[in-house]
Amino acid sequence: MRRFAFHTLDVFTNKPLSGNALAVVHDADSLDTEEMQEIAREICPSETVFILAPHNPVHTARIRIFTPSRELPFSGHPTIGAAVLLAEQKFPRTQKHEAIIVLEEHIGAIRCGVQIDPDYPTIAEFDAPKLAQESGNPPPRDRLALTLGLMPADIGFENHKPTRFNVGIDYVSVPVRDRDALLRVRPMAPLWNDTIGAAAYIYTRMPDGGPSKFRARVFSPDKDLREDSATGAGAVVFAGALARYEGMADGTHNFSIEQGVEMGRPSRLQLEVEISAGRLTGTRIGGQAVIVSEGHIKI
Repeated sequence: MRRFAFHTLDVFTNKPLSGNALAVVHDADSLDTEEMQEIAREICPSETVFILAPHNPVHTARIRIFTPSRELPFSGHPTIGAAVLLAEQKFPRTQKHEAIIVLEEHIGAIRCGVQIDPDYPTIAEFDAPKLAQESGNPPPRDRLALTLGLMPADIGFENHKPTRFNVGIDYVSVPVRDRDALLRVRPMAPLWNDTIGAAAYIYTRMPDGGPSKFRARVFSPDKDLREDSATGAGAVVFAGALARYEGMADGTHNFSIEQGVEMGRPSRLQLEVEISAGRLTGTRIGGQAVIVSEGHIKI
């Protein structure tokens, strides 16, 4: 019987039992793909990271990311959670530290900046390895509304309209007119594959938070349309919609995104968008993470 140490974390939050849950399995080089998938199905309802030795010795680690049903080339909350955990294992939380953690993922090497402060939960941020790329036309408004359990008049606000972008994972981004419409979203599973056929990033502007504060909900067919409480890759996709509709001047723009509120797992993601010559040229995702538990898996 083999034993593997693991931790669980809550990511994109500053307190346990909120944010997006993540499991991290250490020293996983002896595990094959099938075993990783079985472990991911066993221990975490969201996503599981497996830590392996890096191909490049100057990097911190190589990681593989699994949902309960498949492997992902990249995902935001596992990247943030793994970076926070590896930094906290390297540097004690008794004093302030700034660390660089480089993670090898299927999509490429991702450089994460980590800030450790004994008085606050650890925060990590990373440059998105791929910018949002338009990947086709979104569904018609009436069909999209029906699939989300809304009325056509609920879809869109200001000049924001539905879009379809890809960051290694395909998303349809759906603006809805207000928080009430966001609360009323009820995905219709029988219609989903024919209408959307991808994850859906549903968002609205928060009227009490100024122009740079949004709230989002995310549903993915990979999770049988279970709602996701915090989605870093979805925020990278959202940057594409912001670049199209927000009319941003050249420079750096910061946005705060709430997610998971409607499902009782409130999360906060920080999104930094770089615009140059009127085009999206950079995306950075940041957030806090807290360790919740640790133990061993025996297989």
